[in-house]
Amino acid sequence: MAPPPLLPLASSTPVLHGEFGSYPAHGPRFALTLTLQALHIQRLRPKPEARPRDGLVPLAEVSGCGTLQSRSPSDTAAYFCIYTYPRGRRGGRRRATRTFRADGAATYEENRAEAQRWATALTCLLRGVPLSGDQEITPELLPRRPRLLILVNPFGGRGLAWQRCMDHVVPMISEAGLSFNLIQTERQNHARELVQGLSLSEWEGIVTVSGDGLLFEVLNGLLDRPDWEDAVRMPIGVLPCGSGNALAGAVNHYGGFEPAVGVDLLLNCSLLLCRGGSQPLDLLSVTLASGSRCFSFLSVAWGFLSDVDIHSERFRALGSARFTLGAALGLATLHTYRGRLSYLPATTEPVLPIPGHSLPRAKSELALAPAPAPAATHSPLHRSVSDLPLPLPQPALASPGSPEPLPGLSLNGSGPELTGDWGGAGDAPLSPDPLLRSPPRSPKTAQLSPITEGPPEMPTTSGAPPSSSSAPKVSAWGPADHLLPPLGSPLPPDWVTIEGEFVLMLAILPSHLCADLVAAPHARFDDGVVHLCWVRSGISRAALLRILLAMEHGNHFSLGCPHLGYATARAFRLEPLTSRGVLTVDGELVEYGPMQAQVHPSLAKLLTGPAGQKP
Repeated sequence: MAPPPLLPLASSTPVLHGEFGSYPAHGPRFALTLTLQALHIQRLRPKPEARPRDGLVPLAEVSGCGTLQSRSPSDTAAYFCIYTYPRGRRGGRRRATRTFRADGAATYEENRAEAQRWATALTCLLRGVPLSGDQEITPELLPRRPRLLILVNPFGGRGLAWQRCMDHVVPMISEAGLSFNLIQTERQNHARELVQGLSLSEWEGIVTVSGDGLLFEVLNGLLDRPDWEDAVRMPIGVLPCGSGNALAGAVNHYGGFEPAVGVDLLLNCSLLLCRGGSQPLDLLSVTLASGSRCFSFLSVAWGFLSDVDIHSERFRALGSARFTLGAALGLATLHTYRGRLSYLPATTEPVLPIPGHSLPRAKSELALAPAPAPAATHSPLHRSVSDLPLPLPQPALASPGSPEPLPGLSLNGSGPELTGDWGGAGDAPLSPDPLLRSPPRSPKTAQLSPITEGPPEMPTTSGAPPSSSSAPKVSAWGPADHLLPPLGSPLPPDWVTIEGEFVLMLAILPSHLCADLVAAPHARFDDGVVHLCWVRSGISRAALLRILLAMEHGNHFSLGCPHLGYATARAFRLEPLTSRGVLTVDGELVEYGPMQAQVHPSLAKLLTGPAGQKP
């Protein structure tokens, strides 16, 4: 993974170098070298290794670190522990730790200072804090612990979101020293109502643990506030526990990780979240036929893709496999839809031009009567609120060179003790050294977040009943759509229009349509354009299947399919000319009828972690 920006050292320049023992004390000794990208570990005694196993720990696999102390008064050593998530032989990540003994000085205070120096330097590198070659490394360099609001949809995906959050997310972000509140959403639009009454100054980010739908609620809640210009700058993040996980797939790709799904994708995105850092995020302002407006971070779909998305809801228990089954059923009963797609071309040429398509200019416009929005019912959700510190168990640590698990650390930097037998004769258990942690609040006196009690701060949402429909609410705030004429009125002459029978139309902002489908391979989070893809009628089922399969690697445009079209745009209008169909925004069912949208470049901020090295 590439180093964070603004770091003046070369990636291979040593930041620290030193000799450490191991725990238990009679284990081997190591030489450690910390660079901007990795921790290099070489065994020195009893026998040096020419090719040390696990001798390179990339910082991309490190969630955090800490310092420990022995509970034995006679032990003058201090201990430095790092938490890692390396990839196994089969590609999946598993948690492991490395604990090193700082024992080069005669007194505990000197050894503790050395362990603290290493923990400080590693934490700074993980968080992107610039370090210079001759800079003295002191705890004052440590960045302030960011406070995150984490919203969990317990029924995300196959209903495993809450359990996966507790098993994987909470331990990792606690190791990283992040401060957080967890809230379990109760119902549809609950997240939207929460962020509308949020006190922005108390948080450094909002993270959703679910699919893309929960983040859709959060984003539209922030933009439906009177102070939307400040609210939309709140960094937002996603930890994938849903079915599609499109934005998480794009974040995973941005971080330089191999494509992943399921728990592996969740661990990758959690590692990136622990590193901190954000990127500007383009948003799409979508105006529907009824005049309601919502904001999209992902896509607008019509035809085959939206049909599969909505009709596969009945197979939600299958997780991401629901889309495979839905696509198979969709191919078996392939439909075409007549419509008109108009768009304002981007100022730059399309990255992936598709030859052989003549795009006539718009000559006439047609306004369609909007169809009523279909009602949707959802099961009630249960809510759980927790604040720091959370008395949750942490998975066992792994001692170097020993198959026996080490005792677990409790979470959130509250200074718990390590208990249990480490299996080393004469070695006392260790407890965390609290100097690198800011003092936590006591569980008895911890105050709940303001969003959990009392009326919301924004009077526009106070007392509003929960919505019973999945259709987006009318947004009275947000940026003006200066590129869009009123829906139904003629378009300017510099717009391009295509009309005919379509199998599908997709307007997408990021690269991924779901975790393992790359619809716009060259898309960036802040490229300022929406990527339009469409498939005309006349395509065979076999050719459409080849496009979908090639989309797993993002090379579907290289197939040369004459029915596949592509363009980049700053705004577009879609006018279905068939009476029935399915239209989705970020995977959410919306009212069917004419709609239009405009890109608002870099309007939001997305928590992405540092950029990775692309192959």
